[in-house]
Amino acid sequence: MADAGTPHLLDNRWDDGKAAAMDEPGRLLYRSNLLGGDKRITNFGGGNTSAKVEMADPLTGETVTVLWVKGSGGDVGTMKLDGFSTLYMDKLNQLKTIYRGQDHEDEMVGLLSFCTYNLNPRAASIDTPLHAYVPYPHVDHMHPDAVIAIAATRDSRALTQQIFGDEIGWLPWRRPGFELGLDLSRFAADHPNAKGVVLESHGLFTWGNSAKDCYETTLRIINKAIAWFDEQTRGKAVFGGAVTQSLPADERRAIAAKIMPEIRARISGSERKLGHFDDSQTVLDFVNSNNLRALAALGTSCPDHFLRTKICPLVLEFDPKSGSIETVIAGLDEAIAAYAKDYAAYYDKAKHPNSPAMRDPNAVVYLIPGVGMITFARDKATARIAGEFYVNAINVMRGASTVDTYVGLPAQEAFDIEYWLLEEAKLQRMPKPKSLAGRVGLVTGGAGGIGRAIAAKLLSEGACVVLADIDETALADAEATFGKAYGRDVVRTVVMNVTEENAVIGKFAEASVEFGGIDIVVSNAGIASSEPVETTTIAMWDRNMDILAKGYFLVAREAFRLMRRQKLGGSVVFIASKNGLAASPNASAYCTAKAAEIHLARCLALEGADAGIRVNVVNPDAVLRGSKIWTGEWREQRASAYKMSPDELDDHYRKRSMLKLSVFPEDIAEATYFLASDLSAKSTGNIINVDAGNAQSFTR
Repeated sequence: MADAGTPHLLDNRWDDGKAAAMDEPGRLLYRSNLLGGDKRITNFGGGNTSAKVEMADPLTGETVTVLWVKGSGGDVGTMKLDGFSTLYMDKLNQLKTIYRGQDHEDEMVGLLSFCTYNLNPRAASIDTPLHAYVPYPHVDHMHPDAVIAIAATRDSRALTQQIFGDEIGWLPWRRPGFELGLDLSRFAADHPNAKGVVLESHGLFTWGNSAKDCYETTLRIINKAIAWFDEQTRGKAVFGGAVTQSLPADERRAIAAKIMPEIRARISGSERKLGHFDDSQTVLDFVNSNNLRALAALGTSCPDHFLRTKICPLVLEFDPKSGSIETVIAGLDEAIAAYAKDYAAYYDKAKHPNSPAMRDPNAVVYLIPGVGMITFARDKATARIAGEFYVNAINVMRGASTVDTYVGLPAQEAFDIEYWLLEEAKLQRMPKPKSLAGRVGLVTGGAGGIGRAIAAKLLSEGACVVLADIDETALADAEATFGKAYGRDVVRTVVMNVTEENAVIGKFAEASVEFGGIDIVVSNAGIASSEPVETTTIAMWDRNMDILAKGYFLVAREAFRLMRRQKLGGSVVFIASKNGLAASPNASAYCTAKAAEIHLARCLALEGADAGIRVNVVNPDAVLRGSKIWTGEWREQRASAYKMSPDELDDHYRKRSMLKLSVFPEDIAEATYFLASDLSAKSTGNIINVDAGNAQSFTR
């Protein structure tokens, strides 16, 4: 149990009562989730856990030993039981008899499937032999920052002995695979009193005779490393001391909002990238330091780190004292081109005759003194996780460089993992991206019925979505609903009054920090009013014009400014109304404002074409279900205009349509998706009527 006076140590969260009610696979899962729940123990997707369990063979009924081990691509912190591969231990042991040596170890991966127990479809990972051949029933392989900081020092073997004595051994760097599994097997057999091994430049292996024993050994070893570093580094300047100071938080975010779309514009040639911004104190300590450039150039050490982050980041030269990011933006072309050239040289020098073709040569991690870290990847979750991995790398560099000399993984070893044929095969098996993957949509009125339906459609097609609305309660509910359905990474909310210029500008900047830019803007915020012209007040007229005309203008203007900076084109969709084309009684303010929207869209289609910005309109009619404007007095007003009761409106509008059909929010969402996606790549200045047929609103 961690000392209450040292809260930075890991807490023992094992509950004997819970564990007693579980079977052995259940305790393995319990242990895995406990370990993976703390990023100081292992990062997302990193590390493995295993247990060798006595089970009945489904064919013979005989008792056999089955290896339960985290399967390929899983995450120990969030996995369920179906995330484990299960393999016969006797068959795994037979693999040793046909192993042809280190030059042929990759071929052993294909043979793992022949060892599968009970037809388990979960693919076994490359790390399976590392667990199988350790002669203990329970094995943990973790990537704790404190231990990797030891493993990534020049004198890591001596430090391991100094800190852990004979309890924890040390093995030199070797790429994960069959040969490393045999190394671990030999070490454990030769050192029966050892409880684990530090792998140079990689991580920690620990083992035990029970799930609890293994878990507590893992925690105890990591805590010993944490405590040792705490003692050794106390009072010492980290990273050579600070050479610059952080800007205030609001200025850091403002700079990130400016530069992220600029970077995104330059690195999204082959596929659109999404960004993540991190200005945590850990990151700021590093980017403000004297040793930033020297350490960043050495690259990361743990292979799990650089597979996510590339071997090294791009440091952008920014002087926080000047506070001007424009100079950095002006130099982005040169900086990004230089990084890509260096990456190509790294590839050319290290490649093998059968290496896969060079992948995207752009940086994943961008470091800005005084500001923080920006990461870009093909989706938001991957960008965020890449940032988390580089924070792990920063923690490793902090510890290693303070007590000794930090050592990154040699470039050839890094390449051999980054372009490993087995890794390439895994990439090729990834599902095809959805139609809006890599794109960001902003939907005004996003918490209402039509707005939510549009957001749901965009999310289902792979987009990230920013919901903008003035209703904070409805926004919170929408965020929770979509976060549960699609994941918290892909949805954000901003409270936005579309009639306030500074609010619109500020919220677009906020959205840019969250995702790196915006590709799709759906103007859907709306109201409705009904009143004879004689009794229409200036206040009613102005409110319609403010929200439905000025609001659409302000949102579109900011979208154009951002999309032109991104140089990736874009799609703007106005949710107008049948009333913008067909006059209605007692609704002059509303109809006029909706007509203004439509004509504004036509004007913007002319202006945006040269930048690939398409502007189109969806014209709904009588979307009663789920629409906010139909929950208030508008319903009563329209019923009064048609001299009927409010309950008769649904039937009235359905019968009025040529197709005799009701129009729902999902129908508007489908039309919006068509106009926002590449399905309509050659359409701009168009209007799609979604009104079940209304001859008055025909556009020709």
